[in-house]
Amino acid sequence: MTRYEVKPQQVAEFQKALGNYVSSALANQNNIMAEAYYEQDKPSILWVIERWNSKKHLDAFEKNEQAQTVTALSKKALAKTTKEYLLKDLEPLNKEQWRKASKKEDKQIVIMLFVDAKAGTQQNFKDTYHTAMPQFRSEPGVVTYQLSEIEGDGTHFVTYEKFRGQDAFQYHLNFPPIQPVIDYLNTSIEGQPFQNGLHTLIEFAPMTRE
Repeated sequence: MTRYEVKPQQVAEFQKALGNYVSSALANQNNIMAEAYYEQDKPSILWVIERWNSKKHLDAFEKNEQAQTVTALSKKALAKTTKEYLLKDLEPLNKEQWRKASKKEDKQIVIMLFVDAKAGTQQNFKDTYHTAMPQFRSEPGVVTYQLSEIEGDGTHFVTYEKFRGQDAFQYHLNFPPIQPVIDYLNTSIEGQPFQNGLHTLIEFAPMTRE
């Protein structure tokens, strides 16, 4: 997962380059998923979220033309240094599940929540999500839901939550199985309130729909 903060005057050009990157990645047999987003409240912040069969396959892909175009453009278009996150999915999905798409009539939104757990509480966080995850994924408005550990000291996590629209997200916030998660977030993470870690993302590539 990669975060790009782009100079405003070059956002359109950078979005085009990332769109080409995503399309090329999805065509690669070793890719599981690839999507590109901008932040709803900060359109100059772009994200590429991708999964590969191995880090080796990602490294090989980054030598191709579309990846090299993004690298070259980054040298002049970025306002800040690129931030890369290596993730370990804690509730794994297969390729078909990752590529499940919203419907054409949906007004899809994606929510990412970054969580810095207090040391010693991280297993409680993982256990709480492990219990709730099947129920979250069964919600009618959920397309994809994942919890991942960010590579590091074991206390940093990110959720990836794809909903069919704002109403589906509001339903999720009022869904009874979420309460133990909310209780944890309100008591056992660094940097309260936990809402500071929320990012609402709008997809611009590949925009695949059912």
